Amino acid sequence: MLTKNELPECPVATTVQLIGNKWKLLIIRNLVYNDRQRFTDFIKTVPGISKKVLTDNLRALEDDGIIVREIFAEVPPRVEYYLSDIGKTLKPLLDAMRDWGTDYKSNI
Repeated sequence: MLTKNELPECPVATTVQLIGNKWKLLIIRNLVYNDRQRFTDFIKTVPGISKKVLTDNLRALEDDGIIVREIFAEVPPRVEYYLSDIGKTLKPLLDAMRDWGTDYKSNI
């Protein structure tokens, strides 16, 4: 997780740095509206994402404390991802983005 000294002074810039690429937003979208997901769920529901890009973005979101990676002691091992408590606070932002996108599409 980044320290306060490593984050931009501007709160908007901080948000963009943490979740501002399209892959992170789509990963967060899946977790906001589907609770828990496995790696293969993301591959199926995030069109165009490669396994490497997905892995890198999941790690970054985990490192920043936005998602949690849970490993189950099973054979074969099962791994699930879900939003952390701070990650759950992104739901209103995603709801607003969804609503804006819907309004935009209906007005063009």
